[in-house]
Amino acid sequence: MNQESRELWSEHPIVGFDTETTGVDPVADRLVTASVVVVDASGVQKSYWLADPGVDIPLPAQNVHGISTEQARREGEPIRKVLDEVAQLLHVHMEQNHPIVAFNASFDFTLIEHELARHDLPTLAQRLGRPIGPVLDPFMLDKTVDKFRRGKRNLETVARFYGVWNADNFHNAEADVIVTLRVLGALLRRYPNVARESLEDLMTTQVETYTDMTNYFARKALENGREPDLHVGWPVAN
Repeated sequence: MNQESRELWSEHPIVGFDTETTGVDPVADRLVTASVVVVDASGVQKSYWLADPGVDIPLPAQNVHGISTEQARREGEPIRKVLDEVAQLLHVHMEQNHPIVAFNASFDFTLIEHELARHDLPTLAQRLGRPIGPVLDPFMLDKTVDKFRRGKRNLETVARFYGVWNADNFHNAEADVIVTLRVLGALLRRYPNVARESLEDLMTTQVETYTDMTNYFARKALENGREPDLHVGWPVAN
């Protein structure tokens, strides 16, 4: 193996991350479950948390992830404890420059940062002493390498496109992480040059792709008489 291939980021530990929540607003809604899956030379290590978010879980959210308010109160750990443990684990890997892989990463990292601040815990950015990263978002990477493909790009659709759909239990945080990592692997096999890019360059590229996407949706919203989304930014929304 030559020096270049030894230094590819894809040859080092990769960390999958996903959350399930009380709703679809990452600024206002609360964490219910989180999953972190570390893939390295020794194998796969999985960490999963069920939290009591301290608020009721609305029925639409329960229908997505299957966790009721009663179950969260009965079986969940205190939200402050869960948030701190998740943040500690992500922080350790970011400090070592291991990429955190999350599909639609802006949602998960925006939610985590607001939840940490809400519960008077140091945010990830505060723990790092710098902006969050490295982050790899297969949603953004897919839009980068195949910009003009038509159709939806949710996790299930993208997994089917890359041939890694396996009738998974979607909207379970751990299952979503596993599928997200499969999508990343399939994308790298199809576009091997992505693995040759530095993580710093990939972060820049993903921000540019996200900005192009949100600008497009903002124009469409205004054309249709709607207000554009105020919470934009990647990997953390403003």
